[in-house]
Amino acid sequence: MANSGCGNCGKHEEDTFLYFAYGSNLLTARIHLKNPSATFCCVARLQDFKLDFGNPQGNQSPTWHGGIATVFHSPGDEVWGVIWKMNKSNLSSLDKQEGVSSGIYAPMEVKVHTEDKKEVTCRSYQMENYVSVPPSPQYKAVICMGAKENGLPLEYQEKLKAIETNDFKGKLSEEIEDMIKKGEAEINH
Repeated sequence: MANSGCGNCGKHEEDTFLYFAYGSNLLTARIHLKNPSATFCCVARLQDFKLDFGNPQGNQSPTWHGGIATVFHSPGDEVWGVIWKMNKSNLSSLDKQEGVSSGIYAPMEVKVHTEDKKEVTCRSYQMENYVSVPPSPQYKAVICMGAKENGLPLEYQEKLKAIETNDFKGKLSEEIEDMIKKGEAEINH
């Protein structure tokens, strides 16, 4: 299991920030595509939120060909994810990846709880004005690989595996296809 303590999260410097990832950025290879400074801190839980998948303003993701992850307020539910420590110099590339300027996601500040019961304030993202639709099998695979790679609770990993997908059978970008193949190879070793 990945490092469950969050010792290095609390010690972030002025030039870094903490980011709570719950979707495709759970996978190290995915976040490092555009944000090479991301360093794993720990696994954490976002209380009173629920994971959903959708298309922003009803527009399908050209990258993932299905719904993409978001969270919404839902008392009693929880979303597990990873806290990444990142250089502030990567903030604009993370915002760009999340489609902030085009209105896909809005940044938000969340308080998450680590496995050792610490409360940590992080940046995260929430899709606004979306239509719920299932993710592509490939997008779900990336999330499940990231959950396994970083040791999210097994019960939560089972929930992720049970998510219904659309039947997209086409190819994704070469960059993403390579990332999925590499991630599957690393997890199966």
